[in-house]
Amino acid sequence: MNTHTHTHTHSDIRNTFFSEIGIGISANSFLLLFYILKFIGGHRPRPTDMLIGLLTLIHLLMLMFMAFIAMDIFISLRGWDDTICKLIVYLYRIWRGLSLCTTSLLSVFQAITLSPRSSCLAKFKHKSRHYISCALLLLSVLYMLTSSHFLVSIVATPNLTSNNFMFVSRFCSRLPMSYLMKSTFSTLLAIREAFLISLMVISTWYMVALLCRHRKQALHLHSTSLSPKASPEQRANRTILLLMSFFVLMSVLDGFISCSRTMYMNDATSYSIQFFVVHLYATVSPFVFTSTEKHVANFFRSMCGGHKCFNVH
Repeated sequence: MNTHTHTHTHSDIRNTFFSEIGIGISANSFLLLFYILKFIGGHRPRPTDMLIGLLTLIHLLMLMFMAFIAMDIFISLRGWDDTICKLIVYLYRIWRGLSLCTTSLLSVFQAITLSPRSSCLAKFKHKSRHYISCALLLLSVLYMLTSSHFLVSIVATPNLTSNNFMFVSRFCSRLPMSYLMKSTFSTLLAIREAFLISLMVISTWYMVALLCRHRKQALHLHSTSLSPKASPEQRANRTILLLMSFFVLMSVLDGFISCSRTMYMNDATSYSIQFFVVHLYATVSPFVFTSTEKHVANFFRSMCGGHKCFNVH
């Protein structure tokens, strides 16, 4: 009975994992294709299009590497050696870090774009793309350096018998660390993510305040009453708040589970829960961006020449 229950639970977790991966890869591929075709078609990109396209590409690559790790967890594959384990885990951690960096910088870039001329951020408008590109490059290098310890700590463990190794996948594990090392890495990770999340929260709050003020001024100038239909400003407010709230919630849950695993728990179940939580943002965010991009369907119709490309001949 216990064996049957364990097998059933394992099967449910596996199906949930691969469903999340499949949905996330499909959604991000669709959104990335939209931005590629928009660029090739000569359409004038909006200021945020490049960052959203980059974030979509990062999420797509992150989910693909997650798929490799998930297959090694749930499906009996040929064992990986040290080189493959180190490379896959290292690159996966890089994409995860870049997802956080790009999301934070996207929020900052939107805040700078929306800032009025009287704002202290107005002087950064003309060179905001340059500053954001430099910041992204710098953060990318920092993430590559701070994640380099995975190239040493990750090893292939085809016959894992010691409980001191931290579970990564069926054939890959992390070498045991001392309490001091665990505390150091946990503290550095917490500081790094707290800084980027705080940056995103502050810039998002600033944008929402600007949009609310703009809404009040528009109502005052035109002497109009509130319409039952949401205005563009209200829809933008909801989108910003939804993305920010969801991202922060997933980050806090990830940090809590990660610290718990590092200090106390070291089992496949807690790792599976963390994996699922970590990638919810990458799976859900393309749907949020697509829902706010009202020209997606019209754009694909125009690229295909109306409805002809959807007709079956």
